[in-house]
Amino acid sequence: MAAALIHYPVLDRAGGIVTSAITNLDLHDIARSAFTFGLTDYFVVHPVAAQRELALRVRAHWVEGAGGRRIPDRVPPMSALRVVASVDDAIDELRSADGQPPELWTTSARRAKSSLSYQAARGQLQAEGPSVLLVFGTGWGLAPELEARATARLEPIESPREDGFNHLSVRAAAAITFARLLG
Repeated sequence: MAAALIHYPVLDRAGGIVTSAITNLDLHDIARSAFTFGLTDYFVVHPVAAQRELALRVRAHWVEGAGGRRIPDRVPPMSALRVVASVDDAIDELRSADGQPPELWTTSARRAKSSLSYQAARGQLQAEGPSVLLVFGTGWGLAPELEARATARLEPIESPREDGFNHLSVRAAAAITFARLLG
């Protein structure tokens, strides 16, 4: 299983399709969580070349630069970070030797009519079958066009709060999701 953090196409607060900015914390925090739980790759997807260059500079700092020399434990997780322009680029990189693409599983804080429970997802991951690219959105979530391409949508992480507040950072949501699926 691999994960991807999508910066386009994602939604803004009003439901419009936008491109969000890369944040440094999302790069290394999700990379560390993905590595901890054994994911093969962590893709950061951004269509803007300048944003991809920023992510690559951060990666280089932790893999070949002063950050990696100072904190060597960050080198392996950051080495698994892949920076690509589109989700299709990530899918192409993950194609198996026989040309099969991975299944695309999406995540969301919003309930859907049908969603894959974590228990069922764990079962699918343990069975023989295609690899999985688990997709997280930035901004206010993934655009409908990306949701429509998914093989499955995981059930949301729900808050026990009576008022229904449910607004995790994507870093926290990724860590919880990895632990539920692979922990």
